[in-house]
Amino acid sequence: MDYVLYQNRIIPKNELHIDMDDRGYNFGDGIYEVVRVYNGIPFAMEEHLDRLKQSATALDMSVPYTMDTIEELINSLIEKNKIISGMIYFQLTRGIQPRNHLYSRDIEPVLSGFSKPLETNVEWQQNGLDTWMTKDIRWLRCDIKTINLLGNIMAKREASDNNCHEALQHREGLVTEGSSSNLFIVKDDVIYTHPSTNLILNGITRRITIRLAYQIEATIKEEPFTLEELKQADEVFITSTTMEVTPVRSIKGDLTASYSIGPWTRKLQHAFTDYRKKQQ
Repeated sequence: MDYVLYQNRIIPKNELHIDMDDRGYNFGDGIYEVVRVYNGIPFAMEEHLDRLKQSATALDMSVPYTMDTIEELINSLIEKNKIISGMIYFQLTRGIQPRNHLYSRDIEPVLSGFSKPLETNVEWQQNGLDTWMTKDIRWLRCDIKTINLLGNIMAKREASDNNCHEALQHREGLVTEGSSSNLFIVKDDVIYTHPSTNLILNGITRRITIRLAYQIEATIKEEPFTLEELKQADEVFITSTTMEVTPVRSIKGDLTASYSIGPWTRKLQHAFTDYRKKQQ
């Protein structure tokens, strides 16, 4: 993509310069959002911006622009890069100051972002993906969408090294979520997912999926489940901005199991597709 977002401007990518004293670069001190674009229109934009504000508040970070301004900038980036089907990544770091663990509240946060084309993975949607179960080694504020993602990327690398597409995680036998997704199971026609606590990120697609589940009169329970309960599940699927609603066909690692792609997964896939089309 030829253009990027920096502060309140859309500029050519080759003109972008990142300051070595940016706290995002030195500490991972920042927050981010990823927004899907369908037919040139950002999806669930208001919900992403609301979560950005929540993350900023949780980290004692100011937001230098109004949400309307950020939305206008993202739409300008989509238009400038001619994105039809794709994604927008944008982040807010605490700002620029000489490296010091103690941050100043007087520095100006830095907003930046980029876009890239992205198509829905039809193969995964239809046939499911393979996952790797590993220990959840992340910090205890997973509800904040911070750019410091070392625990997530180590889990993702471990999954890929074992020929799996995504990592699933557990804390002492209680399943939390994926390395870049939320996890759902179905047992005896009841859908379960970990509650929205500090141990998971309350994904935007997760929220939409839960709302859609109620609309199609599914029984859904937001409560923790164990590795053994996951192993005995009738259906398993994950949700995320980039993967939408995607079935899990196998788990390896700390748990070994295989699954069929069941009716509730398919119903929610269809419901999600219908919903996003109505938003365009």
